[in-house]
Amino acid sequence: MRLTIIPRTWSFRQPAGTSRGIYHTRKVWYVLLQSKTDSERWGVGECAPLPDLSCDAVADYEYLLAKFCRQIEETACIDWDSLRPYPSILFGLETAFRHYETGSFLLWDTPFARGEAGIPINGLIWMGDYEQMLRQIETKMAAGFRCIKLKIGAIRFDEELALIRHIRNHYSANEIELRVDANGAFTPQEALAKLNKLAELDIHSIEQPIRNGQWTEMAQLVAHSPLPIALDEELIGINDRESKQSLLDTIRPSYIVLKPSLHGGMRGCEEWIEEAEKRDIQWWVTSALETNVGLNAIAQWCAQYENPLLQGLGTGQLFTDNVELPLVVEGDCLWWKKRRKTENMFFFKPDWNSSSSTLTVQTSGSTGIPKVLTVRKQQMAQSALFTCAHLNIKPKSTTLLCLPLEYIAGKMVVVRALVAGLNLLVSKPSGNPLKDIEEPIHFAAMTPMQVFNSLQVPLETERLRNIDTLLIGGGAISYELVEALKPFPNAVYSTYGMTETLSHIALRRLSGEEASLYYTPFPSVKLSLSTEGTLVIDAPLIADELLYTNDIAEFLPDGRFRILGRRDNVINSGGVKLQIEVMEEELRRLLTGNFAVTSLPDAKFGERVVLLVEENITLNELKDFSAVTYIKEIITVTEIPQTPNGKTDRAACKRVALVMKQDNNK
Repeated sequence: MRLTIIPRTWSFRQPAGTSRGIYHTRKVWYVLLQSKTDSERWGVGECAPLPDLSCDAVADYEYLLAKFCRQIEETACIDWDSLRPYPSILFGLETAFRHYETGSFLLWDTPFARGEAGIPINGLIWMGDYEQMLRQIETKMAAGFRCIKLKIGAIRFDEELALIRHIRNHYSANEIELRVDANGAFTPQEALAKLNKLAELDIHSIEQPIRNGQWTEMAQLVAHSPLPIALDEELIGINDRESKQSLLDTIRPSYIVLKPSLHGGMRGCEEWIEEAEKRDIQWWVTSALETNVGLNAIAQWCAQYENPLLQGLGTGQLFTDNVELPLVVEGDCLWWKKRRKTENMFFFKPDWNSSSSTLTVQTSGSTGIPKVLTVRKQQMAQSALFTCAHLNIKPKSTTLLCLPLEYIAGKMVVVRALVAGLNLLVSKPSGNPLKDIEEPIHFAAMTPMQVFNSLQVPLETERLRNIDTLLIGGGAISYELVEALKPFPNAVYSTYGMTETLSHIALRRLSGEEASLYYTPFPSVKLSLSTEGTLVIDAPLIADELLYTNDIAEFLPDGRFRILGRRDNVINSGGVKLQIEVMEEELRRLLTGNFAVTSLPDAKFGERVVLLVEENITLNELKDFSAVTYIKEIITVTEIPQTPNGKTDRAACKRVALVMKQDNNK
């Protein structure tokens, strides 16, 4: 496995006032865990110590993080004991491993992860002056929160009492639960008197009334306080189980407040929970100003316990930018709700912006064994600029990513957005990518299957018609699909290209008066035919050498061309050479379901043409079509084999035909 460290600095939407000062920015180190052999296996975690608070917020943090990452690359496991003193590093690494294992940001299977239930949370009131805090309180109450937590200790105590009275004048303790967090602001001498005054206002609990590290004083306060006391900062730096047992036995708090990035990662917090529950001490979980990667891990982990107490997980939307995950606060609950962002979009950007001049991309495997290619970023950028210039795509236009990022087509959508200044809207790759899209889209690339499916739903059809420029590639476009797209008011194109050409090098108009059967190459590309009639591509700005394809092509005098099929898709049946794609193009005028032309060995003809279909049909029903003259057999299958990006898997079709034939002969 390989670990990459991605440092980022995020800006708060508004200054975040804490007992340690006011935060304007947040430094975060993401750890990206990747398989060296499987590009689809990856995981990410967030390492984010809080300055002046975390026990591992040290000057050489990045060096330590790098050292632990190199160690894990060698051992492929986490050294839990060595990482106990570094809870934020441990939290990030164990999150990355969990994500790597599950293959999803849904780290545990819970009602929360399935979107069936939200996690009830408190509404947090940040430290500030009286007016600032009052505005926050009224906003939270109007939003429907039934628990409000106030950070106190930043302004005069009598003003803080006035704020709490303001709440109580409107809502009783049965209507709104109030928690306060002093962050150690009280001295041991004054603490009890202040707690007595707070108790008069029906406060649920107070977190860390005095500074941490004063076990004896805190134990005495717990024993005499009219308010239940929760420990928060007191847990920081208590990393081994024996010390945890000693702290809880000495102080005996009513609650503990757990923050995985501060209190030992998820594993360390599990130890806290075990020891607390042995002593009938209750607990809840709180985030510590993490971005969505960290917040999601905490929420997914927390949701396993179904803790009835309200949690402190509402701080993930604090930043002007963020890693896009479907975490949504609605009412007084945190929800996981499906959105239009693919998981690995954010982590493609650092790859693009890294010092390396190359990226690895994967071929689809539709014409052979899938392979990984190394391509130059400069060439990808050049290809992206060609496309945007040719199609007159303006900066700030919204482009839709709905293709898998492991293949070149998906990567190039992102590169176009990055180099041309486009706004990127992301929909998780699916057969119906426009299902939840409401925003206007100026530019999109889709597969024929995605376009076909969208045309079956009136609302999605309308959204498809409203895309200014639509590219279709990655598979054969049926006759019916071409006919359906001709009247579209927008610009719809079929693309020609391959992984080696970094997406497409030619376009064919499908809509409007400019619709054509022929592709027009970009001006910087020169095309010719080999002695075998296959296309040769000379594109010096995006390929270092001539590209010899297996595509049989024919040219018009003006340089436009059409593809008849692939040389390796020629069936030689009794001396007659038949192009699979030409036969399929004719058959598409009649067959509405999925089908594929393939062949089987034949003693008489050498190769026998076979038609695979997903619907029951006979040769007699196809007798009016010339292609049927050469079809010797029809085999009904449950599904036509396809590659992951929607192309017909020719090799798999042959295997299926052979197996089905053998089964029928038994």
